[in-house]
Amino acid sequence: MIRRLLKFLFVLIVLGAIGLVGYAYLGDLAPEPAERSMTVTLNAG
Repeated sequence: MIRRLLKFLFVLIVLGAIGLVGYAYLGDLAPEPAERSMTVTLNAG
């Protein structure tokens, strides 16, 4: 009984890891592009 439970937990962990890796590679994790502007003050003298 315990051996079957451990086997089930192991399979569940392996499937979860595969799902996480698949989501990381195939999921759209890129940030949305946004325009930014910044003023720069140069100390020229």
